[in-house]
Amino acid sequence: MLPTRMELKCWCLLLLSGLQSISANHDFFTSIGQMTDLLYTEKDLVTSLKDYIRAEENKLEQIKRWADKLDSLTAAATQDPEGFLGHPVNAFKLMKRLNTEWGDLESLVLSDTSDGFISNLTIQRQHFPTDDDQTGAAKALLRLQDTYRLDANTISTGDLPGAIHKIHMTVDDCYELAKIAYTEVDYYHTELWMTQALKQLEEGEESNIDMVTVLDYLSYAIYQQGELDRALELTKRLLELDPEHQRAKGNLKYFEFQLEKQNKAEPDEDEDKKEQVTNKTTEKKQKKESRQTFSLIPERKKYEMLCRGEGIRMTPQRQSRLFCRYYDNKHNPKFLLAPVKQQDEWDRPYIVRYLDIISDTEMEKVKQLAKPRLRRATISNPVTGVLETASYRISKRRATVHDPQTGKLTTAQYRVSKSAWLTEYDDPLIDKLNQRIEDLTGLEMDTAEELQVANYGVGGQYEPHFDFGRKDEPDAFKELGTGNRIATWLFYMSDVAAGGATVFPDVGASVRPKKGTAVFWYNLFPNGEGDYSTRHAACPVLVGNKWVSNKWIHERGQEWRRPCNLSEAD
Repeated sequence: MLPTRMELKCWCLLLLSGLQSISANHDFFTSIGQMTDLLYTEKDLVTSLKDYIRAEENKLEQIKRWADKLDSLTAAATQDPEGFLGHPVNAFKLMKRLNTEWGDLESLVLSDTSDGFISNLTIQRQHFPTDDDQTGAAKALLRLQDTYRLDANTISTGDLPGAIHKIHMTVDDCYELAKIAYTEVDYYHTELWMTQALKQLEEGEESNIDMVTVLDYLSYAIYQQGELDRALELTKRLLELDPEHQRAKGNLKYFEFQLEKQNKAEPDEDEDKKEQVTNKTTEKKQKKESRQTFSLIPERKKYEMLCRGEGIRMTPQRQSRLFCRYYDNKHNPKFLLAPVKQQDEWDRPYIVRYLDIISDTEMEKVKQLAKPRLRRATISNPVTGVLETASYRISKRRATVHDPQTGKLTTAQYRVSKSAWLTEYDDPLIDKLNQRIEDLTGLEMDTAEELQVANYGVGGQYEPHFDFGRKDEPDAFKELGTGNRIATWLFYMSDVAAGGATVFPDVGASVRPKKGTAVFWYNLFPNGEGDYSTRHAACPVLVGNKWVSNKWIHERGQEWRRPCNLSEAD
């Protein structure tokens, strides 16, 4: 174990005090006996000096091991930065390293005379992730775990679908993730990750975190979820490791008392419980027999099902009506000799995909223009119509309760991405892309919004929403003065290894990102009424890096390009 700075100061003081005592005795040479005392004093000083040197060497060796580990890690990571950070565990560990571990290293190095490194690190720390960033990355992992139904061990081993840069989570990582969940009063995830930390400790992994600490948190999290029997067993196990653990002793008595009280009440409730079990069995059977239709499933569940590739499938009859074709938009001169490839993705609402519609060079240029301008994504305020930074909203959580101190519930972000807006004045390419969209859709681009470029972060998502303003939002897009959003054009500028699909929960449609393609759909019917079946969402990115750019096309200027039909119902 390395000495503390206080201990190092004490050794220095010991050296000085020893020298002072030697210099104070002027008659040392008159007595060999006294001189032999000096030898022992010097021997003690040398021993102290060697201890100090060893401590410094150990410290430098520790720093060297850290530097070597980070050197190999960063060398591999910078070969493919986006691919590396596309793995959510890598992103979480980066947040953790920069926010926590580099700070620990700074404290260690501060005891040395490496002023250059310290000043540089201190300056760079201004740009390091904050506690909020680390917490955000942790919550993203939990969100991915829920959406894609991943067990903690799968995430801890880094064995995610499509992952190239696989990396293991340590006991410390699992413990840190559980602690963040615990702080959010999310006992369900606290249990999952404390259990994983315990499993890795039992398998022999070395860690500064001990089993007693893990069992303490784990038993409490399980108790908070109402499982007294398991909480009691874990508390007993804790006391076997540390018989003097005061909190565990108190918990043991409390759990035993609560179980005894519960068991006394059980005989009177046996009949009721039997009836409840019978009713539950009947309900399950009825549900299985009736095979609840997709339309009756809550939206959140439909959204997550579609993200996992589950949900309804098109009937063969409907599927037979979807085609792929070469498309020139009614003999547009630009596409007569080189028509574009178009394929139907869905029939109602009608969603089409254009293949090879934007080149690699164009996509890289758009990303290059957008990167310096990326800011936290905005959404349209349904009341004012003003674009605002995406906010937090309460999410579904299993077995969560109100924090007794703050009263807060676990929350999830509504939109997790950064975006930038590009105009034709930024680069001629933007004007070229706008013109391409106009030529293919036949819609006026002068009243459309600027090209929005979005890059999704760790577990990046955009929960179910409409692109158009509803009747209860009379001021939506009022500031623009161009009417409602008639249609949406969406470029996919990267492939995504896992997750990241665009899904339409109301109809069961799922569109996977494919680099170089674009999808298009109308948000409004020809009569100007909103098509509520276009409610859609961006699934969390499980592995990979998702880049998209979209064009929201407005009503004004489309009067002759997409006129109303004679039928009011159309």
